Amino acid sequence: MNLNLQGKRALVCGSTQGLGKACALALADLGASVILFARDADRLEGVMSELNNETGQQHHALVADFTNPAQVKQVLSEYVAATGPIQVVVNNTGGPAPGPAHTADPGEFTAAFDLHLISNHNIVQCLLQGMKDSGYGRIINVISTSVKQPLTGLGVSNTIRGAVASWAKTLSNELGPFGITVNNVLPGATKTARLEAILQGKAKKQNKTVSDIEESDKAAIPLRRFGEAEEFASAVAFLASPAASYITGINLPVDGGRTGSL
Repeated sequence: MNLNLQGKRALVCGSTQGLGKACALALADLGASVILFARDADRLEGVMSELNNETGQQHHALVADFTNPAQVKQVLSEYVAATGPIQVVVNNTGGPAPGPAHTADPGEFTAAFDLHLISNHNIVQCLLQGMKDSGYGRIINVISTSVKQPLTGLGVSNTIRGAVASWAKTLSNELGPFGITVNNVLPGATKTARLEAILQGKAKKQNKTVSDIEESDKAAIPLRRFGEAEEFASAVAFLASPAASYITGINLPVDGGRTGSL
């Protein structure tokens, strides 16, 4: 099985912590030169120091605020013009605040649309010609199992994640003739700072302890545990590799079997 990414460059968004950081580490372990992309320069430098460079990879870090899609596009387009093609992108951005859809301010939907779909779209447009020229392209979007089964209390997120999933499926049809694959990876309950915040929010709302909420949530997962960020990153790294060259247009849950649909 060919998992070798030596000679490939991979852009990982939201890579200062959690799933994004784990994906960056996994891709570097497969030999890719990784470009970290997030808004916190200090934390980016910290992750840079952890990346594997045993095969002489050249890792870099880019700084932009994903709530500003124009800034994301400018920073990335200038970088690509100066340094050359990037063959792999992991689109990953923190989710919108929780809450029901029917009470959400319309501006919350607009902001989330810019943060997720528009930023993702700008990134792909910046990288697409380089992927075509390289004869290799992997577009991987970190979204949510809500695209298969809406999650209670995440109204804005459910809505926007669904839009991203449909955008990605459309892209997979359009870019398939160029050998570029487009896939979505759907994290379930994974041990990250975001999960901690969700558990604390549930505990407060239900007047229970965090431990009680954890046990209840784990009971709904067939594997009876939360996932590790590294387990999620392994799925992303596989889809980025040559071994996954005939997989495109899919939604891949990495959720311990929690999602109640095929």
